Amino acid sequence: MEESSGGEGPLAPLSRQPTLRTGILRIEHAVVTKARPGVAWRIFTDCEYWGRISNRYRAIQWFGTPWTPGSRVRVQLLRPFKTSVDRVITACEPGQNVGWINHVLGYTMEQWVFFQPVVGGGTRVFTWIEFTGPGHTLEGRSVQEIIEEYLEEWYEAFRVECDRAALSS
Repeated sequence: MEESSGGEGPLAPLSRQPTLRTGILRIEHAVVTKARPGVAWRIFTDCEYWGRISNRYRAIQWFGTPWTPGSRVRVQLLRPFKTSVDRVITACEPGQNVGWINHVLGYTMEQWVFFQPVVGGGTRVFTWIEFTGPGHTLEGRSVQEIIEEYLEEWYEAFRVECDRAALSS
């Protein structure tokens, strides 16, 4: 597992991170694409691609300068539930990482996404989410399962889009 230079940042190994409080769950997911980090970052941060990556979105609206700390984005989802996700960007190092806080359906989630060069070419895109909320299930399904399914679907489609861009450049 990755480690930040100080060992205590967002990439610190789980064994060295503070123990999660009761009620906070953590999910991690990663994909590797053939695209260089700059290409993967460009696709990730261009919301025009999101409609090609996933059919879950109805609308995406930014408030403030996109991808800058303090800016907000409202994402209207069609599935698995018709709802809005309110997101505030908390940190952003273009081409390297971005962090945000989500509020949706009474849940609060911190999420970070990292773009790590792969030796020999390509990019490892790694994300983690820590979340808490009113319960462990939504409409009879595990919240963790719903988020994991979303991450798997979205990041696999994102990887395919990045690979396509890498092959055409």
